[in-house]
Amino acid sequence: MDSVSVGDSVISADIGPPAESSECCQDGAICLPGERPLSYGELVLAEHRRNKRAEFRKMFLLEEGGKLHSTWGWVAHSAIAERPSGSTLRTSMGTPLLLRRPSLEEFTLYMRRGPAISYPKDCTAMLQMMDVTEGDCVLESGSGSGSMTLFLSRAVGSKGRVLSVEVRDDHHRRASLNYKRWRTSWSQRRGEDWPDNVQFVKADLQTAGPLLKGWGFHSIALDMVAPHLVLPVVVPHLHPGAVCTVYLANVTQVVDLLEGIRCSRVPLVYERIIEVQYRDWLLAPSIRKNGSFNSRRAPKEKGLEEEDEEDDPNGEGKEEASGPGGRAFGSVPYVARPHPEQTSHTAFLVKLRKILK
Repeated sequence: MDSVSVGDSVISADIGPPAESSECCQDGAICLPGERPLSYGELVLAEHRRNKRAEFRKMFLLEEGGKLHSTWGWVAHSAIAERPSGSTLRTSMGTPLLLRRPSLEEFTLYMRRGPAISYPKDCTAMLQMMDVTEGDCVLESGSGSGSMTLFLSRAVGSKGRVLSVEVRDDHHRRASLNYKRWRTSWSQRRGEDWPDNVQFVKADLQTAGPLLKGWGFHSIALDMVAPHLVLPVVVPHLHPGAVCTVYLANVTQVVDLLEGIRCSRVPLVYERIIEVQYRDWLLAPSIRKNGSFNSRRAPKEKGLEEEDEEDDPNGEGKEEASGPGGRAFGSVPYVARPHPEQTSHTAFLVKLRKILK
């Protein structure tokens, strides 16, 4: 028992890290607390980076007797199994590959798709709009490939429920398979089950009044071509003051949505229409052509500056060490610029709130 001073008060508290078990992996390495070594049957993400950029990235299922093939060479799955996530192995051509478990964001980006996915940046913005918390009951229409479904499943937790409705049979199957695939990989990774809190239903929401009978939703997420057509069916099941978010690819769909609300007189008001934009940046030390670091140069008087240029016409100076540890902190200038590969437009997100008239 330790004492912690807060202002003028002294509070007794137990200080120290939580007791968590760590499992030993191959070669005696320790895995992250709560995680297991990489094992057959789970998903692994392989990545090769060069010049601050990912030149190769692939998600695959770890299988006995399998091989990971790429233009950079191959790696046997048996060499990956029983290693901790975050290990680096060299391919048959000597190329280093980082092998780790994919995050939920990465899984949704690299999983098998039917239709285009709801991108993670948009999913997280929709979750914030709906203010989804553990224990909520959420309706999703337009299961697609299951991207938004997985984020909703994690947000509502084991105490909540997600009703995911999809009209197309192929999309319904794809979303269900991706959900099961993630749950299976998660259970092998953590040794515990991902919440089984999603109910997939193949139905047309316009005629699904009997399906929704007895349901009440804390929030609704719609990803449909014409969402205004289902609002009269779903809004009565949305709790007063709760939010319905709509994912739309183009602005003409947004116009149709607002016109549909005006004409149908459903008790909804729109609060926001946004487009989520992220800009990736490249940031790296300034390097000379010979591979050594550039140096910060302090401003000097005109006469002294001309003398320096005569002594060192190439501006290279004396290089004491080219390695990252050979320079004092703050002595190396950095170069920053936007990444040449940026994510383009994905969707407009519309936030609607139910009111009592």
